[in-house]
Amino acid sequence: MANKETTRYNQWLPTSAKEVKERGWDELDVILFSGDAYVDHPSFGASVIGRIIEHEGLKVAIVPQPNWRDDLRDFKKLGQPRLFFGVTAGNMDSMVNHYTANRRLRHDDAYTPGGKHGFRPDKPTVVYTQILKKLYPETPILVGGIEASLRRLTHYDYWEDQLKPSILLDSGADMLVYGMGEKPLKEIIRLMKRGVPFYSLTNIPQTSFIVNQDEKYATKKQWQSQELFSHEDCLADKKKFASNFRYIEMESNAMMAKKLTQNYGDQQIVVNPPYPVMNEKEMDEIYDLPYTRLPHPRYKGKHIPSFEMIKFSVNMHRGCFGGCSFCTISAHQGKFIANRSEKSILKEVEHITKMPDFKGYLSDLGGPSANMYQMKGIFESICKTCRRPSCIHPDVCPNLNTNHQPMLDIYKKVDKIPGVKKSFIGSGVRYDLMMHKSKDESINKSNKDYAVELIKNHVSGRLKVAPEHTSDEVLEIMRKPSFKLFYKLKTLFDEINKKEGMNQQLIPYFISSHPGSYGTDMADLAIKTKELDFKLEQVQDFTPTPMTVATVIYYSGYHPYTLKKVYTAKTKKEKLSQRKFLFWYKKEYRDAIKQELIKMGKKDLLTKLFR
Repeated sequence: MANKETTRYNQWLPTSAKEVKERGWDELDVILFSGDAYVDHPSFGASVIGRIIEHEGLKVAIVPQPNWRDDLRDFKKLGQPRLFFGVTAGNMDSMVNHYTANRRLRHDDAYTPGGKHGFRPDKPTVVYTQILKKLYPETPILVGGIEASLRRLTHYDYWEDQLKPSILLDSGADMLVYGMGEKPLKEIIRLMKRGVPFYSLTNIPQTSFIVNQDEKYATKKQWQSQELFSHEDCLADKKKFASNFRYIEMESNAMMAKKLTQNYGDQQIVVNPPYPVMNEKEMDEIYDLPYTRLPHPRYKGKHIPSFEMIKFSVNMHRGCFGGCSFCTISAHQGKFIANRSEKSILKEVEHITKMPDFKGYLSDLGGPSANMYQMKGIFESICKTCRRPSCIHPDVCPNLNTNHQPMLDIYKKVDKIPGVKKSFIGSGVRYDLMMHKSKDESINKSNKDYAVELIKNHVSGRLKVAPEHTSDEVLEIMRKPSFKLFYKLKTLFDEINKKEGMNQQLIPYFISSHPGSYGTDMADLAIKTKELDFKLEQVQDFTPTPMTVATVIYYSGYHPYTLKKVYTAKTKKEKLSQRKFLFWYKKEYRDAIKQELIKMGKKDLLTKLFR
């Protein structure tokens, strides 16, 4: 019986001293600390990193959601690793996870068993690293994940309402891997296996570290360098902080990127250029690792909400070239699309069909944006010199291949796999891509076929899309298409529904209080959505998160690309005033909206909204 139990646990990476001992290991090479529960699934970053380290022949364990409040036994129980500690806050930024847009504490956590709150601190990257540094000062610490990635340089912290330096300085970590960290991690391991000391690993792409300003360090000769305004400059001048971001965003999304440097006191933060996007073979290797696709048995009988959401989903690609000004995807995953092969995707679907509780329904076949699979520049030489943060704003790049046929092919092949009753597309669909008219009529036909296939066979009664706003001025700041395109989408959606005899809903998503949005813009949004017979459900008040254009505007008041002033609703009163317009149809807001319109001098809009 004990042997069976041991074998069962050994399918997962060890999480306790007992599980390490059962493997016959006397020492670990790497120990990972994560703010999330341990779910051995390719959608969970710590699991991917752990499986890669294992695949490289090293002994690795994961400590999920360690208790940082007690005698710190969770930080001591596995001892000191031979090579380094790895620390991640988890799949989600901890501050977004913990707080609402109004800075109110949330009472649940989707990445914790039972959805319970309080099993991770604010900014686990900082808290866990500081604890480990005190306990094991000589052991290198490598930090990564979205929380660390978005805080690699001077950034605005909405929850503390102040500029903060690189998280390397706050945490005391020795190195930071930004973005999707598989390639830099493999190189770090390769060099350390050869005996290269951790502290000399300063020429690895997609990493960041601290040096003294006059210190010499190994770097690649071909890397050009871009010096940013210092942290002290940013503190003294908001316009300099805004100006920095233009370079940060461009170099995060360039094929021929520069190394970034930023001074802080007598020290310097160095951010090496990113690795080239992974090819299909590299992506397949990651997704083909031996994941159990299940939570660790330590959580037996406990419900982990985030796992329930993705356990029957398949990630087909990474990256997003939309460049939306409020979104962190391009800053973390990059704008170039990394694709899995069709063979790897279908293999994963077949694996899912064999799971005991699979009922035949795949919740998602997608990625950060569902319909960017296999899309890239037609001529890569043009992409190499391109500095645009978005490939589809202000217009779709003529060098972008927008053919939706590869996705159509996969959808149809997935639906033919025995055991699959229906596959849904749960990821966000960029309808500006789907409806784009290119000079190639065969591509236009494929894209129209995709729209029909999507709406007819892959929507669970409701297609969620994100126009975000109705004001063209606000949409320009958002880097989103004109709302006129949404009218065309609705017409197409209604036509397909009518032809197929379906009665599905189109559910639009909107943001209030985004930089550039005035009360009059929100009143216009209310009227336009009312005319379209929408009573909005999918809405959000803008939340500033590090490493986005919109957040830079929110804090500084300047657009980083033009350095022109932009208004943003910031006070609680201003934000609540904008949010009310999203719910014009609720009786409790009617009087307040009427007063607001009169105050704006827009009394004429009363009859349009409340007739």
